[in-house]
Amino acid sequence: MIQKGKNNSRKTISATRRRKGRLSKGDIEHFKQLLLAKRKEIIGNVNEMEGEALKKSRLDASGDLSSMPIHMADLGTDNYDQEFAIELMDSERKLLNEIDDALRRIEESKYGICEGTGKAIARARLDAKPWARYSVEYARMLEQGLATEAREQQQD
Repeated sequence: MIQKGKNNSRKTISATRRRKGRLSKGDIEHFKQLLLAKRKEIIGNVNEMEGEALKKSRLDASGDLSSMPIHMADLGTDNYDQEFAIELMDSERKLLNEIDDALRRIEESKYGICEGTGKAIARARLDAKPWARYSVEYARMLEQGLATEAREQQQD
């Protein structure tokens, strides 16, 4: 009987090794929910920033002449704040595109697979960055200029 128990544990270990790196349906659903929640958060942030940053002027926003800045420094600060918000919105939109791409990969059953190597992306990386399209190793190669992005390779 002891021997039988050992064989069962070996089968379990080898089955676990075969599945190592693959995400279960439960894992995929977990990451999908994370991505959808982050997407909702970003859309809310972008809409809020747009509402604040893209007001034509203080006068147009309130209709009150007393809110018009008197000093040129106030105008400069307002312009800086508006440009800063626009840059943040651009950054958020890029992240939103990455999230949408990750959701598309889920639908196409390609989620969790490095687009550069074709190997599984580590669970820890997906936990930290659920929209990751590359493994840590391949991302380092990209940063060092030792590899090109998958999108660039497809266009060539």
